[in-house]
Amino acid sequence: MNFEELSGLPPGAIDHFHSEGIEELYPPQAEAVDAGATDGENLVAAVPTASGKTMIAALAMLSAIERGGKALYIVPLRALASEKKAEFEAYERFGVTVGVTTGNYESTSDWLATKDIVVATSEKVDSLVRNGAEWLSELTCVVSDEVHLIDDRNRGPTLEVTLAKLRQLNPGLQTVALSATVGNADEIADWLDAALVDTDWRPIDLQMGVHYGNALNFDDGSTREVPVEGSEKQEAALVRDILQEDGSSLVFVNSRRNAEAAAKRLGGVSRTELTAEEEAALAELAADIRDDSDTETSRDLADCVERGAAFHHAGLSSTQRSLVEDAFRDRLLKVISATPTLAAGVNTPARRVIVRDWRRFDSSAGGMAPLDVLEVHQMMGRAGRPGLDPYGEAVLLAKSHDESQELFDRYIWADPEPVRSKLAAEPALRTHVLATIASGFARTRAGLLEFLEATLYASQSTEAGRLETVTDTVLQYLESNDFIERDSSDDSSTADGSAFTSAADLADDDGREETLEATSLGHTVSRLYLDPMSAAEIVHGLERADERPTALGLYQLVSRTPDMYELYLRSGEDEKFGELFYEREAELLGDTPSEFEEERFEDWLAALKTGKLLEDWADETDEERLTDRYKIGPGDLRGKVDTAEWLLGAAESLAAEIDSEWTVAVREARARVEHGVGEDLLELVSVGGVGRKRARRLYEAGIEEPADLRTADKGVVLGALKGEKTAENILESAGREDPSMDGVEPDSARSGDGGVIATSSDGDGTDDATATNGADDSQSRLGDFE
Repeated sequence: MNFEELSGLPPGAIDHFHSEGIEELYPPQAEAVDAGATDGENLVAAVPTASGKTMIAALAMLSAIERGGKALYIVPLRALASEKKAEFEAYERFGVTVGVTTGNYESTSDWLATKDIVVATSEKVDSLVRNGAEWLSELTCVVSDEVHLIDDRNRGPTLEVTLAKLRQLNPGLQTVALSATVGNADEIADWLDAALVDTDWRPIDLQMGVHYGNALNFDDGSTREVPVEGSEKQEAALVRDILQEDGSSLVFVNSRRNAEAAAKRLGGVSRTELTAEEEAALAELAADIRDDSDTETSRDLADCVERGAAFHHAGLSSTQRSLVEDAFRDRLLKVISATPTLAAGVNTPARRVIVRDWRRFDSSAGGMAPLDVLEVHQMMGRAGRPGLDPYGEAVLLAKSHDESQELFDRYIWADPEPVRSKLAAEPALRTHVLATIASGFARTRAGLLEFLEATLYASQSTEAGRLETVTDTVLQYLESNDFIERDSSDDSSTADGSAFTSAADLADDDGREETLEATSLGHTVSRLYLDPMSAAEIVHGLERADERPTALGLYQLVSRTPDMYELYLRSGEDEKFGELFYEREAELLGDTPSEFEEERFEDWLAALKTGKLLEDWADETDEERLTDRYKIGPGDLRGKVDTAEWLLGAAESLAAEIDSEWTVAVREARARVEHGVGEDLLELVSVGGVGRKRARRLYEAGIEEPADLRTADKGVVLGALKGEKTAENILESAGREDPSMDGVEPDSARSGDGGVIATSSDGDGTDDATATNGADDSQSRLGDFE
């Protein structure tokens, strides 16, 4: 089907696609159009990676906009949101506006009301519904990318409930669901009342196979000789082989440690294929990585990058991950060894994908367990992209003939597992039941159950009464913690202006229907996007505090919540943190467990370890020392700080809600963890451009508050900040009348180079001598974590 045959797109759209070199639709795209994608019909597209899923979404959204509507594109990752926004912004050439929103779960992002296409994560859309964003009612098309992630135990229920709520808010809403790997696409289509496009067509060939011995055996019966030389590992031989064709490789392994070790080895292969220009560009890239974070992980990554290889895992900072992904897409990096996080949707194609490890540790299995077919197929789908590769290859590694046959049976010839709803798990349900009540989607028990019947779980459930039983348990929990009130009254109808009123809400039910209403505390918890159990833990901890809480006490408190992924205790650390527990037990908030309550006591120690990490950060311990002490990556540190800042901000709101006298203590603890400074520096870091390192140097030079910057000797300021442009920007931010440093000589005698600064740094890799803008040199802008 040629683009000229399409109708209903905005003027200029077809010319735009022609300018991009697109003359005709791929077969799956044409099939989607025939199924009504451009006519407002619901659609599920189960289409392989690189086969045009995004174009199907674009056609649906653009046609909806041309009909006077508004479109929402839901993604699973913040990084993917930025990628899609950049892609859709090209449509602004013909008048289509685009916005992206991923953070600040308390905001309704009203500025997006004027945008034609909005890109957001499912969590952000859920929060917009909770907070009553009025522009959501204007949506006429919603696209759910990677819809198979409904199967994810942690994030799946949010996507499932969000789609159900949007369909309730907008009964005529067009829903388009996309996935490359879903084993039961027909069930998803039935749930969404959608037509189904289910195909394995790809624009370039994807061969899947198993490497064993010196041969690569493919699913079509063909064989490619890839000899393993001497002590060489299989993945090294496969990377070397494809590099000789100027192809890139992705190697998937099962742990961070393995990813880093593999990248170091594979760098020895890739470096032999680099040109002089590539070596120079990689040296610059390595310098950028070292500048981002002064840690061992960063130095190891930079060393690999200089040789044309890299590793990729959640322990990297968001900046480092982006640098690696961009360089790989540009084919500057030749090989990445990665944990499966890289297979989650971000566009990182490779000529050859090597799944080295098809087992990983699973605590529930008591050891190593095989990966799901769906996950392996997601990895394999990264192989081969049109315009970049003539073909794609996806390879598993076998050590024996029997293992080779097992891999063909288990993965190559197998279909992905069916996507199953995880909504009925109590942790997920308590969050979404409270939000459903607080946002007015259900005001009675019967109305709540009717809403839940519109979810995928209800359409898949074969266990009669299971959803009702779990829902009643959750309602009891929410009531016991003062998040909701239940009442049996003669009149279940209200006039609260809620967004949705179900038929069951209005039913008489003998005049005694049980009504559900969120309390003021419950509304606050829902608005803050907290797990109700997290809120209960925080509230109870604050209520039981007899004295002003310390920073450690508050950090350990938020680390105990389900919303914080706490550090686990390594071998021998139970004794170390057990001693710390007894030393500082008086500071900990809440009902402390006995050491004889083994499981609960261990959880408290893990939370104490996490809290101590946060305290060390707030005490200005440098990033390298922290990552080494706690055996974590820079991305882990920044993620913990980011989460703690959010939870402490929520704790401040909860403290105000319950009239706690400890609101100020919570606020100070949040500010300290946000900026990574002691109490004495909190005023200085409020000045634009002043982070933890610069603040400490200024303080040591006798500049203790913002007002001092307006009157201090400029030589002293320059001596502390070590960069004229940096000093000028900071003085201007502080309100100094004449911030110019022209002709000023630094006063090194009072520059604050000694004392605590000798052992403390921002950990952001910023060289003050070369900094030329007013950017904050601290970790207070923590990046984009999923």
